[in-house]
Amino acid sequence: MTDLRFARFAAALLSLLVLGLVPARAELHVTVDQANPQPLPIAIPDFAAPNSSDAASGQNIAKVIRADLDSSGLFKSLDPKSFIEKVPSVNVEPQFGSWRPIGAQALVIGQTQTLPDGRLQVDFRLWDVFGGNQMFSHSYKATPDNWRRIAHIIADAIYQRITGETGYFDTRIVFISESGPALARKKRLAVMDQDGANPMFLTRGDYLVLTPRFNPTAQMIAYMSYIGTKPHVYEFDLESGRQEMLGNFPNMTYSPRFSPDGNKVAMSLESGGNSDVYIMDLRTRAMTRLTTNPSIDTAPSFSPDGTQIAFESDRGGSQQVYVMNADGSNQHRISFMPGRNGTPVWSPRGDLIAFTNQGSGFHIGVMHTDGSGARIITHGWEDEGPTWAPNGRVLMFTRSSPGGRGSQIWSVDVTGRNERRVPTPGDASDPAWSPLIQPPTRP
Repeated sequence: MTDLRFARFAAALLSLLVLGLVPARAELHVTVDQANPQPLPIAIPDFAAPNSSDAASGQNIAKVIRADLDSSGLFKSLDPKSFIEKVPSVNVEPQFGSWRPIGAQALVIGQTQTLPDGRLQVDFRLWDVFGGNQMFSHSYKATPDNWRRIAHIIADAIYQRITGETGYFDTRIVFISESGPALARKKRLAVMDQDGANPMFLTRGDYLVLTPRFNPTAQMIAYMSYIGTKPHVYEFDLESGRQEMLGNFPNMTYSPRFSPDGNKVAMSLESGGNSDVYIMDLRTRAMTRLTTNPSIDTAPSFSPDGTQIAFESDRGGSQQVYVMNADGSNQHRISFMPGRNGTPVWSPRGDLIAFTNQGSGFHIGVMHTDGSGARIITHGWEDEGPTWAPNGRVLMFTRSSPGGRGSQIWSVDVTGRNERRVPTPGDASDPAWSPLIQPPTRP
């Protein structure tokens, strides 16, 4: 081909790309590591319903999927009013020429119907609009009251197929719900979906509760409670509602965290004004002491493989983050950012540790597990107590208002962008993210 003919061919091809008549990419993909990714435009019409009685569930499921994907900051769901085509069934291939002019790069077509046995069946297909091909499809069956979970699972599947990362929408948050005046604050243990839906109170507020944490199955919660004269660590069973104190110690126990296998709980035990990190074996209730420094050692957090523990200590004169082996050996400081650094939480990916930095205010930071690359990712008035999404890409934390006017739960991605407030019933603090309740079907 001569240079002139090649130039004409290239110009013609460019025109086709601009018009959207040929695929603009070989594979639809969003890179989550990018600092400022351009949100991917995705069209999600209300799910079709062969029976008019299922129309509401189809609308609700599509609405939740849109909200989930938008909240990640990686997707931009297009306004349904802009849609040209109405796809009548999940089994009908869409007319891609009707979706390209509105800027859609991905398209989700779904359908809901109630089966004779009363269960709800939800089918969906994910399409690459420019490529004109199906990327993923699946069918789910569940009781009608589980429609919201189905929506979260579908959002997880879409997120994973397009980003290559595991989603985090089918998860729950345990937190402290706060109400009442500052000097008589009522704090109740509560749980909700990650988007703030379905909040449920687990305690009545008759006693103070703090620092709740899920176990790896999201079935048990460890937390500190002021039942009685001294605070102790308790365990709450979400299925039965049973509460049990973990060890009847004469002194205060607090700041619990489950091990990755769920068989142990690391916590702090106070004695004579000093506190150390211990591990309790939940099968035998045996306690093993890990730190012996004459200082305040607390806030333990296991690495995902269970071989190391991050914790905070003031043994060097100020609150800082330390790391040790799970048997207590090789204790060493890793935080050197100016100010005080504490509340370390190991990322589920194992690559980062999130922490609270107290310098000119309180801020959430992240650093590599050796302390390198430390950076601040939030800049609120008072941000503290980070918790990781199970895919290690998003964090939640407590943000307090100036002048003690209450606190809320916020989320931010690991790059420091896409800050969002998570709706809660009143003031809230101390969030802790669950693992995926039910991993989405892998594309």
